Amino acid sequence: MIYSMTGYGKSVLQLPTKKITIELKSLNSKNLDLNVRMPSIYREKELSIRKLLAAKLQRGKVDFSIYVEATAEDTSTQINTPVVKQYIEQLKHVVDGDAIELLKMAVRFPDALNTVREEIDDDEWKTIEAQINTAVNDLINHRLDEGKVLEQDFNKRVITIDNILEQVIAMDPERVEGVRERLLKGVEDLKEKYDENRFEQELVYYIEKFDITEEKVRLKNHLNYFTECINSKDSNGKKLGFISQEMGREINTIGSKSNYAPMQQLVVQMKDELEKVKEQLLNVL
Repeated sequence: MIYSMTGYGKSVLQLPTKKITIELKSLNSKNLDLNVRMPSIYREKELSIRKLLAAKLQRGKVDFSIYVEATAEDTSTQINTPVVKQYIEQLKHVVDGDAIELLKMAVRFPDALNTVREEIDDDEWKTIEAQINTAVNDLINHRLDEGKVLEQDFNKRVITIDNILEQVIAMDPERVEGVRERLLKGVEDLKEKYDENRFEQELVYYIEKFDITEEKVRLKNHLNYFTECINSKDSNGKKLGFISQEMGREINTIGSKSNYAPMQQLVVQMKDELEKVKEQLLNVL
């Protein structure tokens, strides 16, 4: 079971005087990259929110936002009446205008409005915190759904690589015989006498040098291990990435040792499938 790093979560909370919307977006990243946006009244809770997100989401570029929309009369800003009256009296000596125009000018000056700092209500915050957990779980479920799609794609491509590997295994005797024939023809073209026993010894050495038995076995094991890890509980993108690198090494070695065009064509096909796996692994948690 694997999780994608791409996901979206949302939760909406309706309070008596305001509507609170909690939203999370997640994209792929090598590490955890948190971006938290919230009204200043909740800023003191940012550290606890970051700890919660880090514990539950582990990795990814995560945007977390709290939006507050007032739905009833609830203002923390009050007119500083004495200061505004003083501004109006001073303005009367500077410009001519009716009371409304002078008031419009006065309220723009410094200290014309007093902002009363709101305090977080503990019960209200507990309700908001529960909704944050709801939004996080929503994102995690989205990640799981995306992960299932990735898992299907990985299984399909691993099966494809395994099928191509079976073609490589079936072709190997033909390749070895082809190497033998090319060497024998090369020696015969020299039109020189040669020691057949010595030739066989050199041929065995040459064929052993280009033997790909170990690479075929190791690649088969890596493919099985990759599939096993996808289905395990501790599956993660970094681990699968390491396995895919090992798969790539074996495929490259088979290609360099094959010295046989039909087999090299199969190697190119395996490389193409593996590259698609690696690209998708960047999205796995």
